[in-house]
Amino acid sequence: MTTFRRRAAEWRSPSLRRATLWVPQWFPKVAVFSVPQEAAMAFPHLQQPSFLLASLKADSVNKPFAQRCQDLVKVIEDFPAKELHAIFPWLVESIFGSLDGVLVGWNLRCLQGRVSPVEYSIAMEFLDPGGPMMKLVYKLQAEDYKFDFPVSYLPGPVKASIQERVLPDSPLYHNKVQFPPTGGLGLNLALNPFEYYMFFFALSLITQKPLPGTLHIRTSDCAYFILVDRYLSWFLPTEGSVLPALSSSPGGPNPSPAPRTPTMPFASYGLHHTSLLKRHISHQTSVNADPASHEIWRSETLLQVFVEMWLHHYSLEMYQKMQSPHAKESFTPTEEHVLVVRLLLKHLHAFSNSLKPEQVSPSTHSHATSPLEEFKRAAVPRFVQQKLYLFLQHCFGHWPLDASFRAVLEMWLSYLQPWRYAPEKQAQSSDCQARCVSERWAPFVQENLLMYTKLFVGFLSRALRTDLVSPKNALMVFRVAKVFAQPNLAEMIQKGEQLFLEPELVIPHRQHRLFTAPTFTGSFLSSWPPAVTDASFKVKSHVYSLEGQDCKYTPMFGPEVRTLVLRLAQLITQAKQTAKSISDQCGESTAGRPFLSWLGFCSTDTNGSYAANDLDEMGQDSVRKTDEYLEKALEYLCQMFRLSEAQLTQLTLALGTTQDENGKKQLPDCVVGEDGLILTPLGRYQIINGLRRFDIEYQGDSELQPIRSYEIASLVRVLFRLSSAINRRFAGPMAALCSRADFLGSFCRYHLTEPGLADRHLLSPVARGCAARRPRGPRLSLRFLGSYRTLLSLLLAFFVASLFCIGPLPCALLLVLGYLLYAVAMTLLTERSKLHHL
Repeated sequence: MTTFRRRAAEWRSPSLRRATLWVPQWFPKVAVFSVPQEAAMAFPHLQQPSFLLASLKADSVNKPFAQRCQDLVKVIEDFPAKELHAIFPWLVESIFGSLDGVLVGWNLRCLQGRVSPVEYSIAMEFLDPGGPMMKLVYKLQAEDYKFDFPVSYLPGPVKASIQERVLPDSPLYHNKVQFPPTGGLGLNLALNPFEYYMFFFALSLITQKPLPGTLHIRTSDCAYFILVDRYLSWFLPTEGSVLPALSSSPGGPNPSPAPRTPTMPFASYGLHHTSLLKRHISHQTSVNADPASHEIWRSETLLQVFVEMWLHHYSLEMYQKMQSPHAKESFTPTEEHVLVVRLLLKHLHAFSNSLKPEQVSPSTHSHATSPLEEFKRAAVPRFVQQKLYLFLQHCFGHWPLDASFRAVLEMWLSYLQPWRYAPEKQAQSSDCQARCVSERWAPFVQENLLMYTKLFVGFLSRALRTDLVSPKNALMVFRVAKVFAQPNLAEMIQKGEQLFLEPELVIPHRQHRLFTAPTFTGSFLSSWPPAVTDASFKVKSHVYSLEGQDCKYTPMFGPEVRTLVLRLAQLITQAKQTAKSISDQCGESTAGRPFLSWLGFCSTDTNGSYAANDLDEMGQDSVRKTDEYLEKALEYLCQMFRLSEAQLTQLTLALGTTQDENGKKQLPDCVVGEDGLILTPLGRYQIINGLRRFDIEYQGDSELQPIRSYEIASLVRVLFRLSSAINRRFAGPMAALCSRADFLGSFCRYHLTEPGLADRHLLSPVARGCAARRPRGPRLSLRFLGSYRTLLSLLLAFFVASLFCIGPLPCALLLVLGYLLYAVAMTLLTERSKLHHL
């Protein structure tokens, strides 16, 4: 081995020698050295794949990343496919990481151009759809090599189906499953190089866990996200009827990959048909007449791999089981996962909408249409719809009730608006009617009815459980209401519901799944089934294929959903009032708190404050945004469901959100029980969301209440010990003085007993019992001397006296005399008020 490495170093051309570059530690080292083709031919014994692979692994720790990629390019160009096929699985794993997530690979999900520009540019150039790695894939593809992929790393429903010896519906797995012999361990798929590469690329989004410190990386700036966009643009082009041509290498023509030719016909819509590709070629006078016929398999494979690996984690049976409250989650997508799926959906809409007007309708299908154009019509309904619906249903039902749901929401809204990605969108941008949804999109709305209606109900259920005072939650409600309130969209949805609810007169019940069974992902290389012209049948087929024959459909504009919308309208109104109350409270507290609270003139006790939320952190601008979002959302909901102003006013009054005559909020909704007031579910909701509150005050021993922020802690403790000692020492004389019926007794009672203690209304029944069992006698309290306010007032008094040439001792005597006069007056007033009440 040492001899081989030494000779390889001698063969290496000087142009490959480069200075060592710094490589971050998260970048794995995949060292590769290049052996020119002439040298390889001069030493035939070095052409064994095991020596090449062992050399690559041995050098993986010795070379910088730039050098390794340059050497890889040379190896791909110089070595024949026979030697390259042995290093291909190791190279793919070195780039994308291992399927079990132990090896990180190049960590493309964290690689950013602004952080590591050198490594980023080299990696993007090497993995570009027209770059060296794809040349290696096509080089191996031409030789018809197969690579084993373990079934255990496939999505759950696919893995379960294969392990039960049932072939999955998707043609991606047809004729590829390798069942082990009796007693053998593990199932594998025999994949061609392109499929093997794309399987690893797609699964690395799921299998590779983010490293510590990478949670705040922006997904759209990462190499993986940009590579997905490049692959979609290359293999699903929005312009032209053919894929981009494969670039040839300087050393000679690049071999064209062989189209996939299955040995068995694929099932499409429950029927068997001959290959569309074969039929298309048979009508060509020349093999080279239409290059797309040789390349369409790449587009189909790419889309199916992305859909299977990213979306096919839930089957219809699994989805029905997940409706049980005791069901356990099988797969939980991440926010990054959802953002990549949204990128896929947006590009698919642009890809499908790039059809020429005369090619949009299936009735215009002819043999002269290119396979890529036909694939554009089939991409979304045949490959994506069912798996995306189940994926969204799971996200709506299991995603946390926080602001991260915005990623799922925007993915859903992107799918619902294919017109945003139509070519004519830019042409109509200046037209006032551009916001109106054209009737051209009525078939899409009808054939995706559940995407609009069922998921809208799911969103309502989520919105009713969230805090709409939060600006982020308010924004999500606004976004959904704005999309569904687009002119003509609600009418299209209503028309679709009417078509579904039409009575069945001619269509046999058993044929609901004939054209739209879960084999909706049937191979594109199958001819089209007979066109279904009945609109009602299309809508029914769509619903039954996604929800099953026994589904119970809830109309979006029916009474049940309308009730949910009315509840949401109530919550929006309440949230607006709460946001305004929090804004007013925050404004008042911040205006007077900085100086006066230090002086002690205002309490910093938060017993009566509203529950905290992000409004408190973001300020008045956030309150303004929340109010705008909720106001517009309410307007859109009223427009969609034709809610009148009188209905909203009546509902608002029913929940008791109006203010009383004094302008103060009423108590939370309660019922009177044996032990006092008991909160109702509505009352608990009002307290949790800050809509109403109890006026809470401290009703315990004033001497034992917590030390406040406007008090000196050490001084309060000293004064408490001093007053306790005095009370123990003179408890008898103080009780005797307070029991006297003359003026001296009244004067002592005013100072040595808590005023109004007997008349105080104790809210808690427990506190009432405790107070009855523990009567408090007369006592002296010196705690007021530990307040910043008291001490500052004394200092100000001495300072003002000094201005009039009054010394400290005369000033103290004057203060005592003044307080005695004040105490005498207050004693007389207190006694007079008691006599008046008697």
